[in-house]
Amino acid sequence: MVTVRLPLVVGVDGSGSSLEAVDWAVDEAARLGLPLRIVHASLWERYETRVPSFATGRPAEEVMADNIVAAGVERARLRRRDLEVSGDVVSEDAVSALLHAAHDASTLVTGSRGRGGVAGMLLGSVSLTVAARAVCPVIVVRGGTRNRQGGYGRVVVGVADPTRSSAAVRFAFREAEARGCALDAVRAWRRPAHEPVDHPLIVDDAAGVREERASALLTDVLSEAVREHPGTDVNRRTVEGPAHQVLQEASSQADLLVVGARRRHGHIGLQLGRVAHVLLHHAACPVAVVPQRG
Repeated sequence: MVTVRLPLVVGVDGSGSSLEAVDWAVDEAARLGLPLRIVHASLWERYETRVPSFATGRPAEEVMADNIVAAGVERARLRRRDLEVSGDVVSEDAVSALLHAAHDASTLVTGSRGRGGVAGMLLGSVSLTVAARAVCPVIVVRGGTRNRQGGYGRVVVGVADPTRSSAAVRFAFREAEARGCALDAVRAWRRPAHEPVDHPLIVDDAAGVREERASALLTDVLSEAVREHPGTDVNRRTVEGPAHQVLQEASSQADLLVVGARRRHGHIGLQLGRVAHVLLHHAACPVAVVPQRG
């Protein structure tokens, strides 16, 4: 039986953020032994006049789209000459092009901001929409240079309930194994909000019970993946606090942060929980959003 290797797909638009995504995607494809496909979306056929440019005899927007892809392909090959790289200009808007590409991709990679993005921490609308709707895992390349370059030797996965976490856990183990690094599995928990303040022992007991439940859930969700990846060094952590804050803090010393997103059948809107939404905007490292069907 021939094994089909779905490519790693990275979206480019000529921005600095998308070029960082290309570099990251090259290293990722090489780690996983996958081909790399570079995709640029362009609607020049709809909006460009049919009058050819003087220099090339072709519409300027068509030339620009081809150049963006060619530059991305050349950059990828210069970074890793032994990598199988292809490039395509897709005649769609950026969101549609990437969502369609996701059906034939192992993972989809985007930058954190496009050419029209606002400098700072906020995520571009294309990356946010794709992360919220794609059928395959989406990695948004963001954060500091050391985080993007794998300088911490650590993958972090946020563990929620089993209906939202199992696919993310499997993905995180695969990433840690491919990188030969440690995996931090983190489960956040909260103290009871309305316990009587004049009974500290009751409050402490209730908090202890919640922490024990968080630890038991963490063990349960990880058990199968631990058996399948016996060589991976796994650090289990239960941390008190809101999940988005706990994971954002963990991202500061991570190479990749993995979270799950439950996809509801037939639902076409944005399917991201609050935790994933906050981390896509503010995490200090690349963020992988892994869809969980259910």
